[in-house]
Formats: sequence, C-alpha cells, structure tokens
Amino acid sequence: MTLALGDIANLVGGDLSGDAALPITGAAIIRDAGTDDVTLADSEQAAKGLADCQAAAVLVPPEVKPEGLPFVTVTDVHESFARIVAQFQPHAADRVCGVSAAAHVSKSAKIGRNVIIYPTATIGDDVQIADGSVIYPGVHILPGCRIGQDTKLFPNVVLYENTVVGNRVIIHAGAVLGAYGFGYNTVNGKHNLSAQLGYVVVEDDVEIGASTTVDRGTYGPTTIGEGTKIDNLVMIGHNCRIGKHNLFCSQVGISGSCTTGDYVVLAGQVGLRDHIDIGDRATVGAKAGVMNNVPVDAFHFGIPATPDREQTHTLVALRKLPEMRKQFKALQKQVAALTEQLERAA
Repeated sequence: MTLALGDIANLVGGDLSGDAALPITGAAIIRDAGTDDVTLADSEQAAKGLADCQAAAVLVPPEVKPEGLPFVTVTDVHESFARIVAQFQPHAADRVCGVSAAAHVSKSAKIGRNVIIYPTATIGDDVQIADGSVIYPGVHILPGCRIGQDTKLFPNVVLYENTVVGNRVIIHAGAVLGAYGFGYNTVNGKHNLSAQLGYVVVEDDVEIGASTTVDRGTYGPTTIGEGTKIDNLVMIGHNCRIGKHNLFCSQVGISGSCTTGDYVVLAGQVGLRDHIDIGDRATVGAKAGVMNNVPVDAFHFGIPATPDREQTHTLVALRKLPEMRKQFKALQKQVAALTEQLERAA
C-alpha cells in the first residue's frame, strides 16, 4: 500500500509541512524506519534520533519542529501514529462463521447473537455467552460459566466451572481462570487439598495476558475489578480481591487473600505475601518483595519492600560500605598502635 503524505495528514487531522505528494509505504518507529516510512517523535529528546533515521517523514507534537524532514503536526502523536499503522497493517477481522460445526457446544448452553465460536472450542453445560463475543480455537469453557458481551477468549484459554467474565473483556492465549488454589491441610504427615468451592469473577473491560493464572476462591470469588489490565505470566492466588483499573506487569505473583485498591500499579516481578492490603493508587517497584500492607498513594520498592525514601537511604548507605570498611580497618590499626604505646608507657 502507498499513501501520499498529504493523505496521511488528512487521515489524522494534522498540519503538513512538506511535499503533500510524497509517497509513503509504511510506518515504523525511529529505530526501524526505512526510506519510504513515516515515523514519530513525541518530544524534543526523541527528535534528536531523527539525525540517524532514514524515514521519509515524521509525526510530531506542536512543540517539535524538525529540520530537513517533512513533518505532520498533531495534538496526540501516539493516537495518530496508531491510526497510520492500522492503515498499513490492518488487523485481520474475525471470520464470521457463527458457531462452527467442529466446536463442541453443549445443548444446554445459551449462545447470544453474533457470537463466533471457532473449531475445537469446547462449551460446557449451562454456559451462557452474550452477544458479540468471540471464542477462538482450543478454548475450554467448563459448565456454569457466564461470559458477557463483546468479550474475546483467545486460543487455549481455560475457564473452570462457574467462572464469570464481564463485558468487553480480553483474555489472551493460554490463560487459566478458576484453577484450584494452593491450599492444603496437613493431616498425619500428608498434604490434603483444602476446600476448592469458589470461583472467579472478572468485571467489565479487563484484559488478562497470555499464560496468566487466576485461582478460584476457597468458598467464594476471587475478583478482578473493572478496567484492570494484567500482563502475561502473572499469577493471582485464591480469595484475592483486585480493585478497579489496576496495572500488573509481567511475572507479578500475588499470594492468596490479598486485596488491592483502585489504580494500583505493580511493576514486573513484584511478589506479595498472603493477606496483604495495597492501598488506592499505590505503586510497587520492580522485583519488590512485599511483606506488609502498603498505604494509599505510597511508593514502595526493594526486598523487603519499604517506602521509597527509606529504601533510598538504605541503598545510599550500602554504597558507602566498602569505603566505610576501609576506614574501619584503618581505625583498627590506629587503635592497635595506640594501645601498644599505652602498654609500653605503663
């Protein structure tokens, strides 16, 4: 596909500075852009990279005025660039096939209008799938699950029995919701599985990454709040209550019975011990090991996680330890010398 730069400016409602007829055949970031591509620079700092870039043109915000390169000025660089990328690399639309004859759908399942169920998907007894949802190949939905409108379950997602998924939810490939929690009672030297009678509730507009797992509650729900976005390879234990609009990065691990408030951010590889409460709008830094509750609006990091000011002071002190050790050894020698002099004088 080839688009004139003027057409691209019209597409995003931007102001063009340069040749409107300039042919553009693709869109790529500064690092990857070729000679016929349009790229983006969202700040003066990013625009410095244009000196070594081969792009034919660039999208910029109003405060950036690149020299020697045609540019399109827009209010929101990233939103505009996404529209351009979508023009050159459109997503493949879901094939409208209704319910495939190669899918296994229970006779007691209730399937809404315009639902797409691909071959090899399995839909159990008494499952409800609302209008417009898409179930990709290899998905297994066990009995009693309920799925809202316009929800997508990508290949090989597994929903254990009675899982509830809201509207406009996206669950990526290989995610498992509702597996047994990691709970055992030790009797006569053996670990016996504890009660696993609960389920999982995922509220509206949640996105769950590939190979993420959310365990069922012991007696009631493990809940993922509205608008929360969960990255790939995250593990959420039984009985957890995750608030609204949280952001969990890859490899976060949350032990059982933890709660988070709204707009909580957990960076990559954060680990929470069981029964932890994380307050609204709190942020926990990457690889932190959280052993205690985190207050509202706090920023904790480190192992064990502590408030940022406290952790920073600790790190500064640790960096000084080698020099302090040298000073201590020097002082030991001085004390030894003084002690020897005193003993001689005595």
